[in-house]
Amino acid sequence: MKRKARIGISGSIIVDEGGMFPGYERAYVNDDYIKSVIKAGGIPVIIPLIKNENDIKEQLEMVDGIIISGGHDVNPLLYGEEPSQKLGGILPKRDDFDITLIKLAMEAKKPILGICRGHQLLNVVNGGNLYQDLSFIEGCYIKHNQASLSNTPTHTIKIKEGTKLREVLGEETMCNSFHHLAIKEVAKGFVASAVSKDSIIEAIEHKHEEFVIGVQWHPEMMSSENENMLSIFKGLVEACSNKI
Repeated sequence: MKRKARIGISGSIIVDEGGMFPGYERAYVNDDYIKSVIKAGGIPVIIPLIKNENDIKEQLEMVDGIIISGGHDVNPLLYGEEPSQKLGGILPKRDDFDITLIKLAMEAKKPILGICRGHQLLNVVNGGNLYQDLSFIEGCYIKHNQASLSNTPTHTIKIKEGTKLREVLGEETMCNSFHHLAIKEVAKGFVASAVSKDSIIEAIEHKHEEFVIGVQWHPEMMSSENENMLSIFKGLVEACSNKI
């Protein structure tokens, strides 16, 4: 019997701010990613942040595709800019890890889903850049960092015809939104596959690869109650299963 697709989820570091061990670092991913992969029919595998490239390559060899998870702001030095006063917290060692993971996955032709920070970093790794804050974008008027519950869709996105995401989500849908950075120039080889009504790039995908997609919102927070968002993870699992 054919085994289920193994989906690697890039990990992050959280630092205890109090309790018995202030300053203690813990490796983690949010549980919504795990639940989304399971519900989509895959086997979730947490990929902890490490430094050695050969070891990261071995981590990658154990999975069929990857999710680059959300979190910290992307370091603007990676795309040739100094940090603005509106930049949030960065974690350079996480940037280094995720960059290596993305590059190795693309070389190995493995399916990739980048979420929020992962979407932005997928663009930067391939030569694109970012706005360090939405206030720098003329005409941006929608609230992109919502105060509503995490699984509540709050604004509309329109999906480009002829894209893989259009096949999954249709012409238009609602999404949740928790970001203040956004893609400025789309990386070579990619296309902006979804935009908000104030023209913020909400998704990108590779023009030629089977499944290399970044989404600016958090479908993992919505997938338990929203079949449309779960279908993104089903698409990733299917793309991975096709390669087993």
